[in-house]
Amino acid sequence: MKTASDFIRDDIKSMSAYRIADLPEGFIKLDAMESPYHPFARFPELSNEWLRLIAQAPIHLYPNPAASGLQETLRKAFDIPEAAAIALGNGSDELIQFMTLLVAQSGATMLAVEPSFVMYRHNAELYGMNYVGVPLNEDFTLDLPAVLSAIDKHQPALIFIAYPNNPTGVCFRREEVEAIIHAARGIVVVDEAYGAFSRDSFLPQAGSIENLVVMRTISKIGFAGLRIGYAAGSPAVMGELAKILPPYNMNQLSLATAKFALQHHDAIQTTIDILKAERERVFNEFSAMGRLKAFPSEANFITVRVPDADALFNTLKENRILIKKLHGTHPLLAQCVRITIGSPEQNDAVLDIIRKLYA
Repeated sequence: MKTASDFIRDDIKSMSAYRIADLPEGFIKLDAMESPYHPFARFPELSNEWLRLIAQAPIHLYPNPAASGLQETLRKAFDIPEAAAIALGNGSDELIQFMTLLVAQSGATMLAVEPSFVMYRHNAELYGMNYVGVPLNEDFTLDLPAVLSAIDKHQPALIFIAYPNNPTGVCFRREEVEAIIHAARGIVVVDEAYGAFSRDSFLPQAGSIENLVVMRTISKIGFAGLRIGYAAGSPAVMGELAKILPPYNMNQLSLATAKFALQHHDAIQTTIDILKAERERVFNEFSAMGRLKAFPSEANFITVRVPDADALFNTLKENRILIKKLHGTHPLLAQCVRITIGSPEQNDAVLDIIRKLYA
C-alpha cells in the first residue's frame, strides 16, 4: 500500500535542500553576503520616521504590489529606462524561479556558467529543463568561445549570467556579456544581485533589447530581511512574466520599507561606499600574503584560495566567525573560501587570524 511519500517526485527526493547555516549567539556572520549594518542605525531621524511609517502600514489589507509605487521609486533611484517594465519578486530567488517556469517546456534548455549561483541549476532541475553548465576559466573569467559554442549547439531558452558572479566575485567583461545577449535567441537574465558594488550595469539597456532581463535585489544593500527583488526588461517578456507571478507575493511592511529606503538612497549609498572601501582594504591585505590568492571582486565579498580551506573555516569558527567554505562544491573552487565584507572591526578580526596562519 502506498504512503504519502510514495507520491512525491523521485527527482525531488534525490535533491538536497538549500542549507542555511545556524548563527550561534555572539558569532560574527560573514557567510551570506549580508550587510553588517542596520540600514537606518546610523541615521536616527530616518529610523524614527521609518518606525512611524511601519506603524501605519495597512497590514489588515492584502498588498497590491503594482499600485505600491515601489516600481516608480526603483525607476527613479536607479535610472531604470521608461521603456523597461518592472516586476517585483519575493527576493531574487522568486524571480529566478518564475523566469524558469516561464520557459520550462518539454526539451527546453537553460544555460549558465559554472561555478555560479546554485539556484539557477536547481530551478532547471525542478522544472524539468535540460541544464548546460559552461565552466569558467581557472581565474574565474568567462570562457566566451565555450559559451558561444554552447549557445549555438543547445539553443537555450534561458541563460543566466551573474554580473558580478557569485560565488567568485569576478565581474566579466561587458563586451563578453553583450556578445552572449547578441548570440542568444532565448532570454538572457543578467543577474546584478551585487550591482550596487560594481563598476557597471546593464540597467540602462533594459527595455531596449527584447531578450534582455536585468535582475537586481535590495538584499545586499542592507535589506536582506525584506526579501525584495526586481527585474527590468522588455514589456513583451515582462508582460508574460506578470501572468504567472503570485498576485500577493509581497507584503505591506516590505513594500513600505523598501519604498521609504529608496527615497533616501543617498543615505544608503554612504554605507555602500564604506563597504566598498573595506573591500579594497581587505583585498590588499590578502594580496600581500604570498600564500593566499585573492580574486578581484566587484561584490560585497572576496573569494580567496588558501592552503587549507577546511582548516581556515574551522579556525575561524572556533574564534566565533562564520565564513562560507566553497571547497568541495566545484572543482574550480578547490581550497577556496568566500568572506563577506563586514564592518572594519569584523574585518580586522578575520585578518588577525589569517595573518597568524599565513602571513
